[in-house]
Amino acid sequence: MEEALPAPARAGAVPPPPTSGPVALTEVDMEGHQPMATGLAELDRVLSGGLLPGSATLLGGEPGTGKSTLLLQALASLAASGRRCLLVAAEEASHQVRRRAHRLGADVPGVFVVEATDLATIVEGVARLQPEVVVVDSVQAISDPDVAGGAGSVAQVRECAQSLARMAKASGAALVLVGHVTKEGSLAGPRTLEHLVDTVLSFEGDRYLALRALRAVKHRFGPTGETGLFEMGERGLAGVADPSALFLGDRREGSAGSTVTVPVEGYRPLVVEVQALVGRSSQVPRRFVTGLDPGRVGFLVAVLDRRAGVALGDCDVYVSVTGGARACEPAADLAICLALASSLVGAPVRSGLVAIGEVGLGGELRRVGSMPKRLAEAGRLGFKSALVPAPAAAGAARDVEVVAARSLREALGAAFPAGWPLAERQRAPRSGPAARRPSGDGGRTLREIG
Repeated sequence: MEEALPAPARAGAVPPPPTSGPVALTEVDMEGHQPMATGLAELDRVLSGGLLPGSATLLGGEPGTGKSTLLLQALASLAASGRRCLLVAAEEASHQVRRRAHRLGADVPGVFVVEATDLATIVEGVARLQPEVVVVDSVQAISDPDVAGGAGSVAQVRECAQSLARMAKASGAALVLVGHVTKEGSLAGPRTLEHLVDTVLSFEGDRYLALRALRAVKHRFGPTGETGLFEMGERGLAGVADPSALFLGDRREGSAGSTVTVPVEGYRPLVVEVQALVGRSSQVPRRFVTGLDPGRVGFLVAVLDRRAGVALGDCDVYVSVTGGARACEPAADLAICLALASSLVGAPVRSGLVAIGEVGLGGELRRVGSMPKRLAEAGRLGFKSALVPAPAAAGAARDVEVVAARSLREALGAAFPAGWPLAERQRAPRSGPAARRPSGDGGRTLREIG
């Protein structure tokens, strides 16, 4: 009787882990599968405690943001706690890695490095060393000679990532893959790459600014949306213990076009400054947005015009969140509107005020979640009052004075010390270009200007 022989295994192939029969979920042993703290508080925050044995993590980010620096510091910290770590340098020579590690103070015993771009060499090295943590920098530089295409191709990236993830589960090592990103900011390679791993981290930041943000896009072992903040210095990346104070460190009080709000990143409230500049447009009005959702800013410009009589349709509008922070959630709507209105008339909002609330299409203010947490953070930093939607004022904690408003019109009247400068024009029809042009002369009404 003829029997089919199994196909020979490829040189770089990793056998699948052994399977077992069904077992009750309550009887699954969790001992030995606890997260390994990396020693970097902000990284552990995003990873819900640390790297899990046998897991596969994908770290993506633009060139120059500090991905290799972050992982080298994490390996050094893990090695200092007694963990055996392996760094697969697929894009650098070992002496280059050692030079960076020396500069960062990360050249410690317990961190091993291997120059390899061949999958079989990596698998052999892991089998020989038996490390607890493996970092591959980067997955786009790894190739398997038995797979068609060169390194970085769709087939190579998919097959190599799948083999490495299988190797991690079989050996119990925590695997971290560094991934390149495209010009649009998404991870390069096949979309299935993100489905092959357990966790996808995004490391963001302008290479010309010190602030870096680490976010979990996918995380099977904890919540997504958590954010870790780092500051790049001469000795590498350092966690930011008080990001709110950092974002407001250079704020100038009493400046027109500036409003403070409190978005929530994951479970952490951040106090940030929203700045707006409204200028005259000689041609097609421009919209330039940084740290916010551009589509939402355009929507708020239209609501200000139709529901509050603040004409910005033919003006150039520039809006940004200072310090490299982001505030893309609806809770920043009210602060954006106040900053735009403040810049239009050249009058600052009330001193010590934060604005928190969503703005609807009808100009109404809507409540947002975690209001007590947001107000507590604002009070901690010394803000005295908070302008919030009326439905959210009743249950809000009294860490600061709560000023309630039901509509955008009411909010404009409450946000400025002497009332909204354009109040007498809000119910009158606008006529002529002068009624729509921004003022650079402070709190004068448009009637006084034109």
